[in-house]
Amino acid sequence: MLPFLSDLSLSLSNSKGLVVDLAVVGGGPAGLAVAQQVSEAGLSVCAIDPSPKLIWPNNYGVWVDEFEAMDLLDCLDTTWSGAVVFIDDQSKKDLDRPYGRVNRKQLKSKMLQKCISNGVKFHQAKVIKVIHEESKSLLICNDGVTVQAAVVLDATGFSRCLVQYDKPYNPGYQVAYGILAEVEEHPFDVDKMVFMDWRDSHLNNNVELKERNSRIPTFLYAMPFSSDRIFLEETSLVARPGVPMEDIQERMEARLRHLGIKVKSIEEDERCVIPMGGPLPVLPQRVAGIGGTAGMVHPSTGYMVARTLAAAPIVANSIVQYLGSDGLSGNDLSAEIWKDLWPIQRRRQREFFCFGMDILLKLDLPGTRRFFNAFFDLEPHYWHGFLSSRLFLPELLVFGLSLFSHASNMSRVEIMAKGTVPLVNMIKNLVKDSS
Repeated sequence: MLPFLSDLSLSLSNSKGLVVDLAVVGGGPAGLAVAQQVSEAGLSVCAIDPSPKLIWPNNYGVWVDEFEAMDLLDCLDTTWSGAVVFIDDQSKKDLDRPYGRVNRKQLKSKMLQKCISNGVKFHQAKVIKVIHEESKSLLICNDGVTVQAAVVLDATGFSRCLVQYDKPYNPGYQVAYGILAEVEEHPFDVDKMVFMDWRDSHLNNNVELKERNSRIPTFLYAMPFSSDRIFLEETSLVARPGVPMEDIQERMEARLRHLGIKVKSIEEDERCVIPMGGPLPVLPQRVAGIGGTAGMVHPSTGYMVARTLAAAPIVANSIVQYLGSDGLSGNDLSAEIWKDLWPIQRRRQREFFCFGMDILLKLDLPGTRRFFNAFFDLEPHYWHGFLSSRLFLPELLVFGLSLFSHASNMSRVEIMAKGTVPLVNMIKNLVKDSS
């Protein structure tokens, strides 16, 4: 059973006809952050979610500097001085960049407490339909309650509940299986988290599994909390279609056996399927969006939590400005919000990240190893910036050229052979977007 925040008293709305400035649909980090910031400015907000007190189920890991920039260091429960990437049995990279695990309970409590003190109303239900009028929208919930709002924000994640898409949706998928476990022992340094472990010697005795892993590789991501408590996650970075969950679990079991990790008990287990890349939603449209529903997952890495939390003030400020002092409403209002969330430089950045994803989709295990061997040899400014969505064109082009120059000859040939079609597609999309 998933844990709840039982010590918080939410202002639950039982009114049949609530009228607010903003209705936030979904109670993830992105939606709550916007609800908190818009209500801080004095606007009325209703957050609609079937389980508003449920602690988010997935483990979030972030680079410490990302949370420091948002004044959220108190929401990290463990930090490591750096990270390590195992390329293969002979080669590893030490990353001098502190990493942290998000304390989901603390982050959600902090946001909810601010929402409560700002007067945010919570409605425990699912939105099943939205009817748009000229200057307001009516949200029909599954319990028969109707909420009227000047702005509707879809923060429902990958369910894409209300935001509309008009292009074929064919993303890559990141698939992961993870456990937070008590173990007899593990071989990892407790001062470093394992960002990626691409070693495959654990599959030497299973020809079929080794062959599968060679074609579509998976890596281990590990957060050691002590000598006998650790979070372990086997991850397929990106594949189309996604790697089956049973396959991922089978690979992880083989890896743990090989590493001599004996699990005594499992505190939590998680299964993640994250759509990556694919088209952006229709821009603009009447319903505003943030997070997974707005195409904000990093198409090359699957990272999202720090990026969406950093985008929350942009969306909140737009709502406050355009609804308040500018007096906009309806389609004009939502068009401005979308424009601020996805300005041209962010759309170009995402197009480049999709180009990166299209190359990663085509790489087998040796190609993936060569790619990350070159990637983590780059100046920290470039790999930090790429992973944290801080690089924009033309800096991304410098990043690409730098990656190419650091790559081995074989990797260069591979990038040219497998990256030509994605490159042409990227240029075509950039030109189309500019015009």
